[in-house]
Amino acid sequence: MGGGVVTLFLCGDVMLGRGVDQILAHPGSPVLREDYVADARTYVDLAEAVNGPIPAPVDPSWPWGAALPVLERTAPDARIVNLETAVTGSDTFAPGKGIHYRMHPANLPALTAARPDVCVLANNHVLDFGRRGLAETLDSLAGAGLRTAGAGRTSDEARAPVAVPVGSGRRVLVFGLGAQSSGIPPGWAATADRSGVAYVRELSDAAAEATVRRVRLAKRPGDIAVVSVHWGSNWGYHVPRHQIRFAHTLVDGGVDVVHGHSSHHPRPVEVYRGRLVLHGCGDFIDDYEGISGYEEYRDDLRLGHLVSVEADTGRLTGVRIMCLRARRMRLEPATAADRAWLRATLERISEGAAIGAGPDGMLTLVPAAADAPGRRER
Repeated sequence: MGGGVVTLFLCGDVMLGRGVDQILAHPGSPVLREDYVADARTYVDLAEAVNGPIPAPVDPSWPWGAALPVLERTAPDARIVNLETAVTGSDTFAPGKGIHYRMHPANLPALTAARPDVCVLANNHVLDFGRRGLAETLDSLAGAGLRTAGAGRTSDEARAPVAVPVGSGRRVLVFGLGAQSSGIPPGWAATADRSGVAYVRELSDAAAEATVRRVRLAKRPGDIAVVSVHWGSNWGYHVPRHQIRFAHTLVDGGVDVVHGHSSHHPRPVEVYRGRLVLHGCGDFIDDYEGISGYEEYRDDLRLGHLVSVEADTGRLTGVRIMCLRARRMRLEPATAADRAWLRATLERISEGAAIGAGPDGMLTLVPAAADAPGRRER
């Protein structure tokens, strides 16, 4: 592939556990230890009360819904998701946590239906059922032919990149990081002799530079480096200054795409020095229908990013954004009004970004208009 373009599919949190697990063919135990909900099937009831009955058990492709035809049509070179659930049958709930996500290993066809090339695990739910649950998660994903970044049996394994071949000797390197600001307990950090996640206590210059060193050790000429990082709070559009600086340090050090997630709705999009920074992709698949309290953020609307970069340089050439909405725990095409709301919101919160509307119902990001030296703190 001399020159040319590499296209990545990037989305936020894929949570196939809890209520979603219950509508699939092989639901695990529905028992929960939440303050207000003791049975995962309650989340199914809430979704049905808002949007109608779910024909459980559903086909494995059901949660992805309208996203799958778009992926087939656009054929991205690499598909990268943040898998925010343990894949385990364990009943050993991690202590000190209010919410625990798990999907039964027999329901993994609901993940492989989307054919992800990399499942990022550096998040605040992958150890919800302890280190035994993490071991089962890693084994189950590997057994399904899925590769993981951001968690492992040792710190070296957790911090190692996944290399996705994209033709002519080129690779997409995916590194996973999980920040304490997203709610990851410090005790979940992987060490030399303990499993866990690739953990970042603070989004500091030192932590960013340590990541840059790992990227430089692994990256070869022609490689595209992606750092997928779980950071920040669940709600709100504000991006802290230290998070912006962390992302910029990564790009300055050779990272081509910063894939941020954790927030339940999209956060600002930035183009810095010709590289894309997604400060928060928002949720992609979850069981949150019917849960009220944050309607202003329209967390029922979901974005999937098709990010195209120059194969030789990693420089951003364009972004197409699929617009979807969650109904009956399934992704449907967003309405024209919903797409207009998403476009206006992204332009309002993303300083300097020019968000357009494509003829195929996707939104677009125009790099030339968005490529400013940096964005101010909001």
